[in-house]
Amino acid sequence: MLADYHVHTAFSDDCVYPMEDVIKDAIALGLDEICFTDHVDYGVKLDYNEEGDTFKHDKNGNPIRNTNYPEYFALIEKLQEQYKDQITIRKGLEFGLQMNTLDKYQKLYETYPMDFIIHSNHQVNDIEIYLPQYREGRTQIEYNRIYYEEILRTVTHYKNYSVLGHLDSMNRYDPEGALDLSYFEDLVYEILKIVINDNKGIELNTANIRYHVKDLTPCRGILKIYHDLGGKIITIGSDSHKREHLGFNIEKAKEELKNLGFEYYCTYSKMEPIFHKL
Repeated sequence: MLADYHVHTAFSDDCVYPMEDVIKDAIALGLDEICFTDHVDYGVKLDYNEEGDTFKHDKNGNPIRNTNYPEYFALIEKLQEQYKDQITIRKGLEFGLQMNTLDKYQKLYETYPMDFIIHSNHQVNDIEIYLPQYREGRTQIEYNRIYYEEILRTVTHYKNYSVLGHLDSMNRYDPEGALDLSYFEDLVYEILKIVINDNKGIELNTANIRYHVKDLTPCRGILKIYHDLGGKIITIGSDSHKREHLGFNIEKAKEELKNLGFEYYCTYSKMEPIFHKL
C-alpha cells in the first residue's frame, strides 16, 4: 500500500500542477491512493468569491485567493469516477488555522463533506511565519514558542481536522537554523496530549529534504514523544506542488516510522482513519 496524503494542485495559489496530471503521474508512480489537500489560509487571503484586498498578492499585484471550493470538489468527484479502477482519490484540504479565523474554517467544514483535513500553521496574527516581519523584535526562542503556542491554542479550540501537518515547520524557515527541541518541548507535549485525546493524528511530511531540513518533519524527537505518549494515528505526505515532489520518499518514511516503533500508518475516508501495517 502506497499512499500520499499531502498533495497540492493548481487550485492552490502556490502551485500550477493540474489535478488530472497529478492523478496520471500518481498512477505511473504506482501509488495506490492520494488525497488532495489544497490550501485554505483565512486571514491572509481572500476567499475565492470575495472582493477586496488582502495581505498576499501575486506578481501582478492581484490579491491571492483561497481554493475555489465548488470547482475543486466537483473536479475531484469527476476524476474519482473516471479513475476509480486505477487509483483511490480522497477529498481533503489543508487548513492554515489561526485563532482569529476558526469560525470561517468551521463554516467551510460544515459546507463541504471531506475525507481528510490537515491542520497546519502557516501564520500567527495574520503574519506568515516565513516572513522577516514575524521574527522582527523577537529572539529565536520567542518566535519559536509563539508558533507552538498558537498551535496549542488552535488544537484546544478547534477539533474538525484529521492530523497536524508538518508540526515543526518553523525549521524550514528559521534563518538561525533549527532550534533545539528542549526550548519548546513542554508545548509539544501539551499539543500532542490534546491531539491523542481527541483521536487526531500527525503527519510525517517528506518535504524535509527539499527544504534542506536535516531531520525529519516533524523531527525524530517529536515523533518519539508522540509514540511514547501513545499516539498511533500518522499519515505520510509529500507536500507535493510539482511532478518531481509527488510520492517522494514515501517508502523511506514508512521505514523511518518502523524504526521509531510505530506499527501502522493511516489513510482516511469520511474523516475516519484507516490503519495499514507498516
